[in-house]
Amino acid sequence: GAKPLLVTACSIGLPNKPTPKGRFVVTEKIAHKRSGSYGFFARGNEIVAAPAVKPPAGSGWRYVGFPMPYWVGFAPGYGFHEGDVWPVPRTHGCIRLHHNVAPNFYALTRIGTPVIIAETQPEDLLYAAKHVRPRDYLLPDPPKALLISPEWFKTLKSPHLSSE
Repeated sequence: GAKPLLVTACSIGLPNKPTPKGRFVVTEKIAHKRSGSYGFFARGNEIVAAPAVKPPAGSGWRYVGFPMPYWVGFAPGYGFHEGDVWPVPRTHGCIRLHHNVAPNFYALTRIGTPVIIAETQPEDLLYAAKHVRPRDYLLPDPPKALLISPEWFKTLKSPHLSSE
C-alpha cells in the first residue's frame, strides 16, 4: 500500500565515502555482523581502533571488526545496520539506524526487498517534521573491550512491530 511501514532518522556516508544512490535489493541479512574494514586490533588488554589493513606495529595483534548488528546488505560492502544516528553525514557509506529501530527494520525486510536510495524521498516532506531525531549519539562510546566481545550482541534489542 501507500502507507510507510517505518519512518526514521538515519546516518549516511561522509562526502568522501558517500552512501550509493540508486535502486537496489536486499542481498543479505546478518543479525550479528562485524565489519571487515573498520574495527579494532587487540593484543592482551591492549585495544586499538584502526582500519583492518593497518595493524599496529609489533606481533600478536588480532583484528575484530566493529559490530554492525542487524545488517541488511543492499550492495557489496554497503548496508543498513544499527549504530549512532548523527544529524550530519558520519558513516563510511552504510546507513545507520538507531538501536530502537534497527531490529524492526531487520524484521520487516526480506532478501529481494527493493531498496531505493535518493537525495530525498517524498515521505521526507510528509513525515520528517513529525519525527524526533535521537540525541544519544552525544553519549560516550561504549568501552572498546565490550565492542570486541561477543557480549556486545547480547545487549541488542529485539524487534517490536506494531500494526499501528
